[in-house]
Amino acid sequence: MIERFLEGFCQLLRVLVGLLIAALIVPVFMQVLARYTGLIPTYLWTEELAKFIFIWIVMLGSMVAVWENTHFDVRVIPDAQTPLGKLLQVGFVLLMVCSFALLFAWFGIGYAKFGSIQTSVMMQINMLWIYLSVPLAGFVWFVFAFFRLCQVVQSYRVQSRGVS
Repeated sequence: MIERFLEGFCQLLRVLVGLLIAALIVPVFMQVLARYTGLIPTYLWTEELAKFIFIWIVMLGSMVAVWENTHFDVRVIPDAQTPLGKLLQVGFVLLMVCSFALLFAWFGIGYAKFGSIQTSVMMQINMLWIYLSVPLAGFVWFVFAFFRLCQVVQSYRVQSRGVS
């Protein structure tokens, strides 16, 4: 039940990333058109919008990557062969992801508060909308990594009962 909900949420994140990539085409195309053809005037807000969209793409994409176990994990030692070794190896990585996710979430709140008192130069939007991506990403990373950690522990329990 929880896994289905989280998978559905991750699917929503994938759709949002796709929509943002599609949206990114517009300001970037306008910039290229203005710089190299002169057909339209150079709008400065397009650069700012492209930057803001890109930030959200990166943060949402990292959330998807944590769910899919394709982020934050670099293998420097061979994969463990025993159930306990797998628990320790994968569990350690997931604990580190959880720890850093909590740091991002906790300190990201102050970061977002700082952004809430700023306004973007060209578009005149409150920067909270951009800065909010950091604590949100930290929170989602934590939820996804903690769920995966629970799965690893459950898998270890099942495998250790089967071995006895």
